Amino acid sequence: MKSVASLRTLGVWGTGTLVMLADTDVGNVVAAAQAGTSWGYRLLPLLFVLVPLLYFVQELTVRLGIFSGRGYGELVRERFGISWSYVSAIALVIATIGSLITQFTGIAGIGELYGISRTRSLFLATTALIAIAGTGSYRRMQNAALFIGAFELVFFALAWAAHPDPVAIWRHALDIPWRNGSFMYLAAALAGAVFSPWMVFYQQSAVVEKGMSRIDYGAERLETAVGAVLTQSITAAVLVTMAALATDGSRTASLRSVSQIADAMSHLLGGALGRVIFSVGALGGAMVAAIVSSLALAWGVGEVAGFRRSLECRPMKAPWFYALYVAAVMGCALLVGYVPDLIALNLIAQVLNALLSPLVTGLLIALADVALPAEYRPQGWYRLAIVAGAFGLGAMGLVGTLGMLL
Repeated sequence: MKSVASLRTLGVWGTGTLVMLADTDVGNVVAAAQAGTSWGYRLLPLLFVLVPLLYFVQELTVRLGIFSGRGYGELVRERFGISWSYVSAIALVIATIGSLITQFTGIAGIGELYGISRTRSLFLATTALIAIAGTGSYRRMQNAALFIGAFELVFFALAWAAHPDPVAIWRHALDIPWRNGSFMYLAAALAGAVFSPWMVFYQQSAVVEKGMSRIDYGAERLETAVGAVLTQSITAAVLVTMAALATDGSRTASLRSVSQIADAMSHLLGGALGRVIFSVGALGGAMVAAIVSSLALAWGVGEVAGFRRSLECRPMKAPWFYALYVAAVMGCALLVGYVPDLIALNLIAQVLNALLSPLVTGLLIALADVALPAEYRPQGWYRLAIVAGAFGLGAMGLVGTLGMLL
């Protein structure tokens, strides 16, 4: 019996890990690198403070998916009516477009770093994304995406190679410039980058797609917790690496793109090797985030509109689902390919993400009150933590991004 239970647990795992790996996307990496460059290790504690908040939000999607058997968009429509479901769908579309622009910006930047034209790198990425979604199986897609996401683990090697100073880490942790506006803006942006609306849509829909039941609840909760620690640790590795380089005197300039960060990494692991390793990790994060956010869009809109939506269906049996996925991927790739100011696109994407997060999380919390069995509804301090954390992240992200624009 134990072996059967263990096999089932292994079969369940993957969804929570994938959505968390997607959270370490290009925007998160750039924010962490800038934090380390500008403020050393001072923002490192914040990354780990955010772990439980990230877990609370995503764990709630697991509860709703398992105990309602509905995706987020479908559940909003069922419980709150078509108007609210369309509002949530519009928020999802905007957030996904912003995310895809960010990911393709990073992919284009990495390609140009190695002499690959923006057009070619975007074409290759788009082709790969469409091919992964067209496998005809959720598990095959998940396994392919997890393989790509595993490249993000190279950030740990870079952090180790940077030889961070434990004394400096401790000193910076005790020297937090709370009254410095620039520091607080960057802290807010870093916090806001942790949560993305499409993460809610994706994990809840994926739980339903995989057919998880009550007996899978514990395993999926555990995976979500492990994933939250993993994604924040990867982000911390980027921050630590850049902080070590900055305090070493190797890098002091402001960072605004993936290519600039990769250049800074060339100081590690024998020159160009450090830059290559960083590029591989950043590319893995960008591709996984593009897969997850695009699928979240196709699932979420499908749930609201009522058309067939499943990776288990071939394109001819779910044409709108695949058409929406392909349109999102190709449309954003074309936009990044023809708009020269990639930094401006990134800033706009961050602002939109911060603006939309409170709406999605607010509906998520409301759904928990009406769609979950009484014994599984968040209660007491746990409920308070979810509410405060969700809206706190949204508010901090908004303040941070607006501060950087002003």
